[in-house]
Amino acid sequence: MTIVGLDDTDSREHGMCTTYVAALIADLLRDRGRVERLLLVRLNPAVEHKTRGNAALAIHTDVSSDVAFEVARDAIETHAATDDERTNPGLVVIPGGPDDPSASDGPNAPDDSSALDDSSALDDFGASAGVHDALAAFARSAVREHLTIADAEALVEHAGYRSAAWGDGRGRIGALAAAGAWAAWPPSSSHTSPGDWTYECISYRERERWGTPREVDRDSVFAAAEAEYPAVWDTVDRGEGETVCVPHTPCPILHGIRGDDRGAVERVARAIEGEPVARRDTFLTNQGTDAHLAPGTVDGVLDGRAYRLSGTVSTPPETRQGGHVFFDFADPDGEYEIRCAAFEPTKRFRDRVRALRPGDRITACGEVADGTLKLEKFAVRDLVATERVAPTCPDCGRTMKSAGRDQGYRCRDCGTAAAGKVERGIERDLESGWYEVPPCARRHIAKPLVRGGFDAPTHPER
Repeated sequence: MTIVGLDDTDSREHGMCTTYVAALIADLLRDRGRVERLLLVRLNPAVEHKTRGNAALAIHTDVSSDVAFEVARDAIETHAATDDERTNPGLVVIPGGPDDPSASDGPNAPDDSSALDDSSALDDFGASAGVHDALAAFARSAVREHLTIADAEALVEHAGYRSAAWGDGRGRIGALAAAGAWAAWPPSSSHTSPGDWTYECISYRERERWGTPREVDRDSVFAAAEAEYPAVWDTVDRGEGETVCVPHTPCPILHGIRGDDRGAVERVARAIEGEPVARRDTFLTNQGTDAHLAPGTVDGVLDGRAYRLSGTVSTPPETRQGGHVFFDFADPDGEYEIRCAAFEPTKRFRDRVRALRPGDRITACGEVADGTLKLEKFAVRDLVATERVAPTCPDCGRTMKSAGRDQGYRCRDCGTAAAGKVERGIERDLESGWYEVPPCARRHIAKPLVRGGFDAPTHPER
């Protein structure tokens, strides 16, 4: 099995889409053999050099690596949006493949894996354990860390993979990561396992319609989404009334339907009414898996990564200009703090955040940028149930006033006294369990609560 990995053929301004180029390459390879699967791999959503979703693509085929390389290179040269100076496509072709790990070492790879030890750029990817393991480690790092062009070039060179690059070649990072994704996350039927794969069925527009307003019947989208929920998710946002599956960029995509069941996502795609569909392809993907979240501690977070952190709310949530909500979050020992934010685009999720109080124990998940954790979801572990308040006079029912420093409280009308504040139960608008941003604000890679497999009750957004 040969793996073709590609990335960065699209442009923010000029459109195009790497999934579309991959689908065209897959068609050309089917003319020469069999295509086993198409992978759509979302990489670290916090990296600077990306278009909206930071997706890289891989094609698994039985076509020889030499033929696959020529086919893919010609297609990228023809279709990539290289007129944009920020578009820097990359191509990597790996002989052997995911079903034969021993064959993943390229034809020029050293016979002794220890020969790779001389390359410091490979050390972090486990090169001493063999090229196959290094490839899988590279893919995992691309989803959670920041990699350099030099990292990709070093692995490509030592493994002997055939590759091509345009511009500065940054696309080889994603191409290599997509090529290693199947080895990094072997498939599994469990939603809680590292090998969690989902599906996306993408419908593409006719070429002459690219860049024009999309014609999609809104009612049919909502009806189709309802019919297949929860196997199909994030198609619409019922709270905001948005068709989340329909993009707003000049790319070739008409709509993309995501879910756990291939048949279900394809049924939804076919049920949506609107302009003609030029082609339709279904991808295996790591979307909706939370693969980007790493366990961490407040004192150890780095910008440009995403984490799952446990701790305590330390300041009352504050709504600032623009509707953004902020609060401080401390580690379990209260020694270190980080600012957490729910930004305006997260809409009704901000009400959940505003309901937090100092002392609440939560697990917070999201990307760190400029020292702030941008919340994607959080789990309530323990809520503050009482508060200390001035006592109430037993005779008249009025709230007592302070009688002076260290002198307790006194009712000015009745003369009754109390030694100090008393505990009072408080009603909370939150329950134990997980809360999430709505579909309109969800990252492609973030796991919707409706998928299950969480460690506490869930409160899904639809």
